[in-house]
Amino acid sequence: MRGYLELLRPANVVTAVADVLAGYAVAGRGNHRALPWLLGATVCLYAGGVVLNDLFGRTLDAVERPERPIPSGRVSASRAAWLGGMLLTAGVVLAAQGSRAAAMVAAAVAAMVLLYDGRMKRYAIAGPISMGLCRGLNVILGMAAVPATLTTGWPIGVISVVYIAAVTLVSRGEVHGGKSGAATFALISLSGVIAVLALLGGSASIVERVAGLALVALLAYRVLPAFWQARNEPSPAAIRRAVKAGVLSLVLVDASISVSYAGPVYGAIVLATALVAGSLARLFSVT
Repeated sequence: MRGYLELLRPANVVTAVADVLAGYAVAGRGNHRALPWLLGATVCLYAGGVVLNDLFGRTLDAVERPERPIPSGRVSASRAAWLGGMLLTAGVVLAAQGSRAAAMVAAAVAAMVLLYDGRMKRYAIAGPISMGLCRGLNVILGMAAVPATLTTGWPIGVISVVYIAAVTLVSRGEVHGGKSGAATFALISLSGVIAVLALLGGSASIVERVAGLALVALLAYRVLPAFWQARNEPSPAAIRRAVKAGVLSLVLVDASISVSYAGPVYGAIVLATALVAGSLARLFSVT
């Protein structure tokens, strides 16, 4: 069981829930009936994605990370393939219960997951962009609860695309070390995301504005020093610390978006998922 739980990366799955909650805030929190289905869908889609990621990368992992569940023999490749495929399928089926638009977005997420895991992740630029698109579409999945909002709300998903693409770009050096140039580009991208989030709630009330800026400041505190250290010392240990900070702090991005669209109380609910993710990250790897 421990091997399967490691394969599923529970802490990361929780951050996917925060994505959908943020997208749902952008959609005005309408169609309450759809939300539980979309939350179930994102859990399945993300979990299926990380399972298949390890499945496709098992040959390289046998050399670089032999302790992982598949190369160590704790989970067989055939069972991992079955589990990953069933989870992706379940994600699309669950999303369809929310809305037809949600089913289409979920299918796009599943397709992008397969494209990234099977091919794109080996490329220096296309890989991070593909991973970013998976997370951006996940935010849009939350918006799909109210399909009419997709035409105007979809640009918010770009924030997650840029953020995760930057984190993924640096993560390529987790085993052998990275390059200062990649960390520098990631720092610039993350700073841009922080600036956009700071401006996002410009028309909100004073309370909402203060809450949003506090979250943005916390995000900057958590990610910028870690990525600055990875830039100055691109060792595997420094890069893993930066990537872990980046993955877990995505919840702060989602909470900041949520405060801007749905207020501090809803933002606090989204932020609470970080407590769950942080607790799980102490038990299971996030990379």
